[in-house]
Amino acid sequence: MGELHIMNHPLIQHKLTIVRDENCGTREFREVVNEIANLMAFEFSRDMPLEEVDVKTPEGIAHAKQLAGKKLAVVPILRAGIGMVDGILDLIPTAKVGHIGMYRDEETLEPHEYFAKLPSDIDQRQVFVVDPMLATGGSAIMAIDALKKRGAKNIKFVCLVSAPEGVKALQEAHPDVDIYAAALDEKLENGYIVPGLGDAGDRLFGTK
Repeated sequence: MGELHIMNHPLIQHKLTIVRDENCGTREFREVVNEIANLMAFEFSRDMPLEEVDVKTPEGIAHAKQLAGKKLAVVPILRAGIGMVDGILDLIPTAKVGHIGMYRDEETLEPHEYFAKLPSDIDQRQVFVVDPMLATGGSAIMAIDALKKRGAKNIKFVCLVSAPEGVKALQEAHPDVDIYAAALDEKLENGYIVPGLGDAGDRLFGTK
């Protein structure tokens, strides 16, 4: 079963409180979501493999370490996932970016894929799927389905706010995928996380 990691770092929690506030405007919301994503990237990259390397310094040879192993890809679920990409790329600028487009039927709440553009070597990369919200889990499950069909094997899901129902659904559908979240909220109500932070896409792009 994929593990749920709640990131309790004080800066992450403080910034999450800022974006939960209904009075947080579009510009500040967008900036702080990226700041949270940047801090989360520092946390969820802790287990990236290292290898030994010798480096000549001005004073001699340092027996040092550098990143090794799989290359990285960040795959936002459109459209709200875009709001987390820059923050991650600030920390991991060599990561490639893919995109998966989902829309949710407002009556059935079921997700539908409408777009997928991924790095050609996605099967060789550590993939971070990002979306601010893990609500029903439907979009996350379908996005990861789409990635696996295209060869991706090593996948992590990263969100700001999660609901117990979405976590359970994602864990059952993809038990090999770990979940990284800044918060596990109370419940799901009419497809929205409560207390949550509203519609992340609308708040990021000013379309509410």
